Amino acid sequence: MMEENNKIVTRVAGIVEMNDGFVFMHRKNVKRNKDYEEYYTFPGGHLEEGETLEEGVIREIKEEFGISVKVVRKLYELENNKLNMKEYFFLCEYINGEFGTGEGEEFSNNPEYKDSGEYIPEIVKRENISHLVLLPLEIKEKFVLDLKEGRI
Repeated sequence: MMEENNKIVTRVAGIVEMNDGFVFMHRKNVKRNKDYEEYYTFPGGHLEEGETLEEGVIREIKEEFGISVKVVRKLYELENNKLNMKEYFFLCEYINGEFGTGEGEEFSNNPEYKDSGEYIPEIVKRENISHLVLLPLEIKEKFVLDLKEGRI
């Protein structure tokens, strides 16, 4: 459930360039998403109490991928009035760490995540991104266009 007393839920996500590509979470065998059983997402999650947007995205990327990043700038915002959620997408720069060593809850074998499928950290070459099912689709469209036009 996304709503807490009609409070807007804030989600943050990072767009991280690494090794001639960008990092994404590949989701497979997902039972919770009625539209997609397999897709990619930008790394991120819900903002924790007291965190700034930038602190949240840095924490989420560390949890999911095991790497440290620096926030460069905000790229996109997305409002989902149905879910009472606002998402912020930040361009981030890789600093250090071993990619794929994340220890977030999604890797804990917690039964709460059993219908969420597999979480597979991947680096996707920039020329292959337009071929992915990358959610949210609205942000994928903007991101692919920015890549094509050299803004990222």
